[in-house]
Amino acid sequence: MQGLELCREFYRQCAAPAVEKRFGERAGRIAAGLVGQGSDCLGYDDEISRDHDFGPGCCLWLTDEDDEAFGAELRELYASLPAEFMGFRRSTQPQGADRVGVMRISQFYARFTGCLGTPPNEAAWLRVPEHFLAAATSGEVFRDDAGVFSRIRASLLPCYPRDVRLKKLAARVFAMGQAGQYNYPRIVRRGDGPAAMLALDEFARAALSALHLLNRRYLPYYKWAFRSARGLPRLQQAESELEALFAEDALSRREELIESICGQVRTALAQDELTDSRETFLAAQAGEIMKRIDSDFLKNLGVSVG
Repeated sequence: MQGLELCREFYRQCAAPAVEKRFGERAGRIAAGLVGQGSDCLGYDDEISRDHDFGPGCCLWLTDEDDEAFGAELRELYASLPAEFMGFRRSTQPQGADRVGVMRISQFYARFTGCLGTPPNEAAWLRVPEHFLAAATSGEVFRDDAGVFSRIRASLLPCYPRDVRLKKLAARVFAMGQAGQYNYPRIVRRGDGPAAMLALDEFARAALSALHLLNRRYLPYYKWAFRSARGLPRLQQAESELEALFAEDALSRREELIESICGQVRTALAQDELTDSRETFLAAQAGEIMKRIDSDFLKNLGVSVG
């Protein structure tokens, strides 16, 4: 059983009935679900994931006003729920303390966005790392009658606002060109193996982000980046070739693979009407994306910012 299913059942069988009994009509003001950091929220957990933070539990979210009114009582109730469920014990490890339990909606989103809700402007959006937004919009909301939690969640989906997404995409495309097409082959010719691997890493990270942005998705935490990319509807061949870059026998093919991946990204940019250029060097394509940005603030930032 995966963590999200376990937590959904824990809420349905244990938490929800107890909340309804104790709070009556006020129960409808309590949003519930499992959202945030952790492989279980992404649906990627397995046997190995159970070494920490795994176990039955759920998030119970309150507005600031409701937390003041009955948050302490709700925390007391949550602490009294069964310590074991379906053969699994609730997590008691310190690192799991802020992943489940009673929390304010404002504090939950501030942890990931730096804001009490939706980022208020382009600068605030630009500062939020992709994997934080992937976490903030992961998992599942089990109940939200009042809709406050879900309205903020919906405002963060499916991806950054248009101009912010294009600015980040321009930065990733620029990095792909610089690290992969330009620096990697030059470093290889110098015979500097460790530096070549760093360039390859820079290229792969930028490419994984670009694939997600072209699919209008957020890139999750790095250890789940390839796992997430495998499920994207567009650019599946590019994802497969990204994985092939790290195969043991890939050394002689890496430059060819890099050019193929960049070519597929360039084609996707043209399909999305983000470029008219046939330039094969992706760093130049970044400038084409920048031209499509309407925001003067974002347009005036350096191409690599994002």
